[in-house]
Amino acid sequence: MVSLREVLARNIEDRQVTAVIIADGEGIVSGTAAAQGAAEELGLTVHSILEEGSAVKEGEEIARFTCSPAQVALAEGNLIGLLARPSGVATAARACVKAAGKKPKVVCGAWKKMPSQEQQAIRLAVSTGGALPDMTTGPFTYLDRNHIEMLGGMRKGMEAISAAAEGETIVVQIQGRSGSIVKEALEAVECGAGVIFVDTGAQLDVMEVTYELERAGLRKKAKVAFGGSISLKDLRKLKGQDVDIVDMGSEIAAAPLLDMHLEVVAVEGR
Repeated sequence: MVSLREVLARNIEDRQVTAVIIADGEGIVSGTAAAQGAAEELGLTVHSILEEGSAVKEGEEIARFTCSPAQVALAEGNLIGLLARPSGVATAARACVKAAGKKPKVVCGAWKKMPSQEQQAIRLAVSTGGALPDMTTGPFTYLDRNHIEMLGGMRKGMEAISAAAEGETIVVQIQGRSGSIVKEALEAVECGAGVIFVDTGAQLDVMEVTYELERAGLRKKAKVAFGGSISLKDLRKLKGQDVDIVDMGSEIAAAPLLDMHLEVVAVEGR
């Protein structure tokens, strides 16, 4: 079967095509540096491309380039593939940050669960949207529920990690597996945890933890994070509560694509 690219190469390869990528919805653009690099590798002449983090509305131009007719299909698949998913993530991150206001801080660490070839693009998109890609901005060690279980409980786990962390912030995931949620939180802070991550999705749990930490005089010693399939609706309910960080997870990392399409706007040499 003859391919379309072969037909184009045979009949009109000497022509020059100007094409644009157009946004089909409103959002925040991410992945433009990667898209420009890919365009240059394909031999396209890039006339313009929006900066990382640019806001677009439906019908607005994201990029403009010149190429041969046979390169059009390659450009469409490669460039939109590098832009649409990260832009959807950045758009969702921006919506969550806007909903949260000044507090809580919005985090999305779910980029670590993406395929390795996508991780850096999604991490960048999270930051482009204004969210944080990690619980802390500096070096940290993450002690999850499985580590706690294997190390023999919260106190033993914290002792082992503290010896190896070398001054890094220790982030501890708690789900009430080695005791009550409150017991785990109190033990973690007493042993030097800098962030308590209540990863149950139950708002009552995180409210109870912050209350009991305050009552024990430990609230100022650690930040309290909350996660567990948190939706944008849940986030709005948390605004103004005593929670420092909310991990939005799939609400951001699995956001729908920012739809866009390629459109040929000029053909020279016909």
